[in-house]
Amino acid sequence: MPGGAPGLQNQCWVRKGPGWVRFPFTSAIFLSVLWLVAWPAVLISAETSPEYAPVDLQQGLVAHWPLAGDTRDRSGHNRHAVIRGEVDLQAVGRGGAESTAAGFNGLDAWLEVPAARSPLLGREDFSIAVWLYADEKSDDVPGDILSQYDRSRRRGFHLSLKSNAVTTTLANARQLHFGIDNDRASPWRDCGRPGNALLAFSLAVHEGSLYAGTCEQGANEAGRVYRYAGGEQWSDCGAPDRSNSVTAMAVHDGQLYAGTGKYRVAGSALPESENMQLGGRIFRYGGGDRWIDCGQLPETEAVGGMIVFGGRLYASSLYRPAGFFRYDGDDRWGACGTPDGKRVVALGVYNGDLYATSYDGGHVYRYDGQGWIDCGRLGENTQTYAFAVYQGRLYAGTWPSGRVYRFEDVGRWTDAGRLGEELEVMGMLVHNGRLIAGTLPLAEVYSYEGETAWKRLARLDHTPDVRYRRAWTLAEHDGRVFCSTLPSGKVFAFEAGCNAIWGHSLPAGWHHIVAVKSSDRLTLYVDGQQVAQSSAFDAAQFDLDGDSALRIGFGENDHFRGRLAELRIYRRALPPNAIRHLAAPAP
Repeated sequence: MPGGAPGLQNQCWVRKGPGWVRFPFTSAIFLSVLWLVAWPAVLISAETSPEYAPVDLQQGLVAHWPLAGDTRDRSGHNRHAVIRGEVDLQAVGRGGAESTAAGFNGLDAWLEVPAARSPLLGREDFSIAVWLYADEKSDDVPGDILSQYDRSRRRGFHLSLKSNAVTTTLANARQLHFGIDNDRASPWRDCGRPGNALLAFSLAVHEGSLYAGTCEQGANEAGRVYRYAGGEQWSDCGAPDRSNSVTAMAVHDGQLYAGTGKYRVAGSALPESENMQLGGRIFRYGGGDRWIDCGQLPETEAVGGMIVFGGRLYASSLYRPAGFFRYDGDDRWGACGTPDGKRVVALGVYNGDLYATSYDGGHVYRYDGQGWIDCGRLGENTQTYAFAVYQGRLYAGTWPSGRVYRFEDVGRWTDAGRLGEELEVMGMLVHNGRLIAGTLPLAEVYSYEGETAWKRLARLDHTPDVRYRRAWTLAEHDGRVFCSTLPSGKVFAFEAGCNAIWGHSLPAGWHHIVAVKSSDRLTLYVDGQQVAQSSAFDAAQFDLDGDSALRIGFGENDHFRGRLAELRIYRRALPPNAIRHLAAPAP
């Protein structure tokens, strides 16, 4: 309260917002009487408001697994889970006590509720609530939290923590996803051309926004970064340097990093760029159009791939001489060696190791933080292009066979089929249960149908009189998957089923997650606060009933790595007050 200045003895000060309001003493008495009269009405209003209504955590509860020392369902519906792999039932929970959470190793550990005992959710509203611990390790795909999905009919739901390493870029990093499907798909929509792009070389999501790093080949042009503004609009975020391309991006420690290069456009059978400025530098985004120089990769004219592995940022060289480097802070990059002098280009993480494609001989290589292992050549191919982790397995795309291969073990790869008559498989990722991939020379997009079968979804680039068209790279954003193309420079978007995606990296530690399917929306909550919501949909189009088992800690992406506790499923859309109650801090 303000100090007592002379002449204010007959006045009263009342707090209002950040300041104080002065009332005459008689007015203060009137306000006090008015408050006493109104107080019972305030109490009645609070008690009857939905915000303060009593919370019934049993209403609509169809499954409840505390995961505290066992896998039994405490809802009374006997949906007890069967242990698959090495699940740690003595894991430490959010209160610090042992045996109050289940630990999942990201390799083979998950829980199964047989189809006969799993809840049938049909077209009804439902909610999933769970406490989740995500550690800071970045040597694996985070994986699926809960899923019930019929692959043959593309029917069911997924709740996942997603990381997508696509071609040269870490496109999505630890982003929460909730999706439903009943074999529904949108058409591919034109999202415009960022700047004067020949292509968006890299796509990445950071703090809720989609960024595109372009190749712009004119003599007086440079590769730039653009932020997607909706529709066909892109906002210019500046050029990190004067080279013609922003070839790679990654989110590391909450910051967006970009790598530059002089892309040799003739490699796509187009006239060579008139811009001769070399790149090979890494920059950190400073907001607006500002980029902070983080150093030059030694002897590198173009950055190949970027990835976060073991909590450190790594980058490679696109062209010879081969190079692979670890960021040591400020503008310092330490050389980590390459396998027998071979280039390592697209980078990804899987089951504790870093994997790299190569343009030198069609091999894939594995790095454990100390050295490289040759994982073998994929068929008769001369180049490998991209990775995706699907159903817990690592897949890689190739040139010139246009085939995808599945990793079995060092030196052993299984042919997963050719994509139409295409020659090269570029960006790949899993979108709402579907493995999709882009190709050259027709810039087509395909969906994996199992075994060796691929289904053509669309052709995205129809530029006439060119030899090669590329569906280059992919990223998930705002419920959709975005794909960049060459040489039109456009970006296209597609949605399978309906999705809510939180475009922020989930911080390490314990968090309470709630996914709600209501009559026409999917909504995600983190720690009691709404963070993402889908577009509207018709619930009648999404019958989720099937004969699939419910999987805890596994799904169409990968085995979950982390800890789970207090997993609940409700046959209703939980209201905000119930969500906040469930998200209350541990005693």
